[in-house]
Amino acid sequence: MLVSERIGQFFVEGDTGRDRLEYTEYGAGDSWVVLVHGQLMPRRMHAPLARRLAAEGLHVVTIDLLGHGRSDRPADPLVYSVTAFAEQVVALLDHLGAAQAVVGGTSIGANIALETAVLAPERVRGLICEMPVLDNAVEAGILTFAPLLMAARFLPVTVTAVRRLTRPVPRGIVPFWAGIVLDTLDQRADSLAAVVHGLFFGRMAPPSKDRRRIQVPALVVGHPADPVHPAADAAMLAGELPQATFVKARSILEWRVAPERLDRAAVGFALGCWRSTGRTTGRRRRTGS
Repeated sequence: MLVSERIGQFFVEGDTGRDRLEYTEYGAGDSWVVLVHGQLMPRRMHAPLARRLAAEGLHVVTIDLLGHGRSDRPADPLVYSVTAFAEQVVALLDHLGAAQAVVGGTSIGANIALETAVLAPERVRGLICEMPVLDNAVEAGILTFAPLLMAARFLPVTVTAVRRLTRPVPRGIVPFWAGIVLDTLDQRADSLAAVVHGLFFGRMAPPSKDRRRIQVPALVVGHPADPVHPAADAAMLAGELPQATFVKARSILEWRVAPERLDRAAVGFALGCWRSTGRTTGRRRRTGS
């Protein structure tokens, strides 16, 4: 089933000025779902899931958070944090006129979904958290991102060289996920260092005591054999959230290369959140950009 797709933008005000964020809408209606990408990845990574959800009647929005994809990329690490990203999700809902949404994310996007539920619980209808990055991921996260931060900060020519090699490759001639990898490698050294620094030394996720207070339904997906996103973190989160359903992926690639089973789980969960009664409707006045 074909669904409509529309690209939009809005602006957020910060201490360093006015920044532009870009998003894509799939489908229509008042049953909103917002999908948040992983660290350094573009919103396009969620296009297949967004289309599947929209084909079932949901109104799906994917966003490039600040420092990612086609949104602005300031070089100030102080503008990057999970809390700041959650504020951008709320600002997106305000811009769209959406009173509530199911908020989902992958990796750091899952953490941002959790932070949104803590920051603005009245705006979150449900959560989809794929491979959250919590307590058990600390060591692997340091090993993965510390060298990236050092290279971007002290050897920026390496980041620039990768960008020059990958940017000319036409995305239309390579497989979808190869294109996502190419987009992820398309970084500027100054903004890359700022994003990693801001997340590395800031708040990565709500603490356990705050996670336990989240009352909305949650679908938590964990991956085996993934040290950066250990299944133990996903299982721990599912145990903390009062209304969580835990789904174990067959591999770290299942939702990328054989998505049908997990797509069905996400569709059923999101539709169930919007079929529940006693919560606010999904539409409110759209504000200007």
